[in-house]
Parts: sequence; structure tokens; C-alpha cells
Amino acid sequence: MDKNALTVFQLFIMIIFVTTLMTSGLSASENKWMKELATPRPGKCNETALLTEMEMCGEMFQKDMMQIDPENWCNITHFIGEYNVFSICTEYRAESIGCYWPNPLVESYIIRVHRHFFSNCTMEQVVPVDPPDDTLTALIAVPMLLTLVMIALVVWRSKRSDLLA
Repeated sequence: MDKNALTVFQLFIMIIFVTTLMTSGLSASENKWMKELATPRPGKCNETALLTEMEMCGEMFQKDMMQIDPENWCNITHFIGEYNVFSICTEYRAESIGCYWPNPLVESYIIRVHRHFFSNCTMEQVVPVDPPDDTLTALIAVPMLLTLVMIALVVWRSKRSDLLA
């Protein structure tokens, strides 16, 4: 039984390790490929230069969106990459000329882009519904059982600590 407990413990540690590795790359702040964004310089933001830079980002986004079928413009899975590039472009260019991001000027430009490309996307009211009973039971039972198993392992190991010492 002691060998089984060690195997369970190793499996538990492995699951934690794998989960940590899988989720560590999901945060945008940890992406190594992103360039270090320039910090805004103190002083006044050059709004004319900012609008010019936003137009450049918007033109690139428009070219990218023209490659996508307009019927798919309301499905974010079809253009999420292009939108991410657009967002990074606006942030990088705003900060490279000494403006903060986001700011009201950039936001108004992004809203114009949204109105141009996504004005026909209707907002359907999603009615929240409970998950099916089987799913709900699994979502409740699994953490409860894991908690009970972990408590049992701790109690069992604490009783056996005098034999192993």
C-alpha cells in the first residue's frame, strides 16, 4: 500500500507540474515573443502623429480583414489573429510616439473600426441556463472526492509517520 501512496503522490505532483506549464504561457505579460513596448515620454501627446499611426494600423487591419469572407466577420474565431495584431499595433505605435494607450483618441478610432467591420453583427441575448445534471454532478462530485481522498491520505500518512521515522 505504501508503494501505491507514493505513486498517487507522484501522479498528483506531475498533474500540478503539467498544469503549471500549460497555463504559464497563456498570459499576455509572459509572452517572450512580444517586443518590450516603449514607455510613453513625459509631456504632451502629439495627436496628429497618433492619428496617422492609427490610420496605418487600421489600413493593415483592413487589408487583413479583406482576406476574410465578410460572412465570417461576426465570428471572432475567424479574425482573432488579425485583431490581435491590430491591437498590438495601436498600442506599440501610440506608446512609441509618447502617448498613453489606451486613450480617448485611440478608443474613438477603434470604435470607428468596429462600426465599419462589425456593425452588422447582431447582439443576441444569451439566456444563461444550468448545465445538464450529469455535468453538474461531475463538477460537484470530482472536487469533493479529491478533497476526501487528500484528507484520507494525510490522515493515513500521519498515522504511519511513527513507523517511517
